[in-house]
Amino acid sequence: MITSTGNARVKNVIQLQTRARARKDSRQFVAEGFRMVSEAPADRIVSIYASETFARCNSGYMSTIQVPYEMVSDNVFAQMSDTRTPQGILAVIKMAEYGIGDIIAHDNGLYVIVENLQDPGNLGTIIRMSEAAGVDGIIMSPNTVDIYNPKTIRSTMGSLYRVPFVYADDFAGTLEQMKSKGVELYAAHLEGSVEYTEPDYTKASAFVIGNEGNGLTDAVTNICSNRIRIPMAGKVESLNAAIAASVLTFEAARQRRNGKG
Repeated sequence: MITSTGNARVKNVIQLQTRARARKDSRQFVAEGFRMVSEAPADRIVSIYASETFARCNSGYMSTIQVPYEMVSDNVFAQMSDTRTPQGILAVIKMAEYGIGDIIAHDNGLYVIVENLQDPGNLGTIIRMSEAAGVDGIIMSPNTVDIYNPKTIRSTMGSLYRVPFVYADDFAGTLEQMKSKGVELYAAHLEGSVEYTEPDYTKASAFVIGNEGNGLTDAVTNICSNRIRIPMAGKVESLNAAIAASVLTFEAARQRRNGKG
């Protein structure tokens, strides 16, 4: 059992939890909590760490783990954890590797495109709702928050493992490429010319979501084929990015189940 925070493996986990550069360089990240560990693809798990209390109270589950795991003292695990009340189990996992070709290879695909989103919880929620709505992939601008941020990972509730995603270095070029392949790009915009329920999303479609405070840049908006708006009552000017993405993608899911209308 590991009992010191000076242990090299413990230090590595803490680095992966706190430093995006460490995650990027190693192509690994930390997933914490029972659900995130139990749903992780087995072939991508590098190592598992369990607190002494968790291992003792969950011996049945621990016996089912197919990869070697390390038990650590409770106080050391608390230092490794990114949460105030850790569940007592975490895993170091290899990052997924997707290319833009993997994302847009679907016939009549449904996509979410994110520009410069900065809130980890927002991004995580978008990933989770994307799985629920049947989204085929997520494309992000390079300045979007790190998808492997611990807060983002927790917000996905496991959907991170199942929804393909990619950071597009040439963001504008990627959008143009999607248009050339017949994907209709719908900019979620306060100045949208049509309400979001009007277009036909049963064809290849992508919803383009902007930064929490500033929305989409003009450059990206101008690439999009359409500007759509979500009508709102009262004095509300705009919706949270994750909520807006949910409204739009579930309308597309409804149309795809029932046909347009």
